[in-house]
Amino acid sequence: MSFKVLTNCQASWAEFLSEFHFTISYGPGRLATLPDAFSRWDNVYPERGVDFISKNTQSFHQIIKQDGIQESRFFSIKVEILSDLVDKIQKEVWQDKNYKQILKQLARVQQVVKEELESEIRRFKKYADRNRSIPPNFQPGDKVWLASKKIKTTRPTKKLSERWLGPFEVIKQIGSHAYHLKLPQKWKSVHPVFHVSLLEPVKQSTIPNRHQLPPPPALAEDQEEWEVAQVLDSKLKRGKLWNNSGTSFQPYQLTRTCQEFPLIVSRQVWFKYLKSLISMLLGGEKKL
Repeated sequence: MSFKVLTNCQASWAEFLSEFHFTISYGPGRLATLPDAFSRWDNVYPERGVDFISKNTQSFHQIIKQDGIQESRFFSIKVEILSDLVDKIQKEVWQDKNYKQILKQLARVQQVVKEELESEIRRFKKYADRNRSIPPNFQPGDKVWLASKKIKTTRPTKKLSERWLGPFEVIKQIGSHAYHLKLPQKWKSVHPVFHVSLLEPVKQSTIPNRHQLPPPPALAEDQEEWEVAQVLDSKLKRGKLWNNSGTSFQPYQLTRTCQEFPLIVSRQVWFKYLKSLISMLLGGEKKL
């Protein structure tokens, strides 16, 4: 009988593998596939798994004793070793004195973790508040200015709008960093609660007996330009009230002269005529 002459590398591997007890069996492979050595270990894992759901009322070592584990020639695992190990662990852990000791240790660990988390929160807050100023404390009834960065206006560009709006009255404090303001009636769509970073206190004049006069009317093409404050009454010609005119001077104007104020006219005048038209259709009196 002739033997194949082995190379130095093959001889070293043969000497190394001779220390282990195993047999080499041939398994037919597949064409055009990558070799997979792990898929050929059919005797390592049991064919039938343990049904832990149906036997959840039993202890772990009882499941091992009943079902058993197949002895593998690769791992040399036996049922007796595992069952004895489970019994030993169960006796050492689930005794009364060990149970109380474990609870005390968990309580100490929880306390240490809580202290460390609070320490880290204070450290993060210290570095975060390094470049922050102390927020002002407003009381109910104080007057404040509101930043216009979060308010949409009818100005064509942001540069032409006011930086601060108001002043508005503080109604109450919401939380630790927000305040509820008393906004005008035309600001129904704006939420009245604002962060303290958007508010500035109104500084009173330090000069005694000083009265600030209202600003003069704006001039457009050498003519005074007025702003509509509120529509008091209307006729078929759809009049409106001009601001800074007083109650004794209330001229009626045509709608074509108030094209610069479409929101005020549409919300107050047209709503009134729509309401009158509905009441007239329903059989009510015609009130225009």
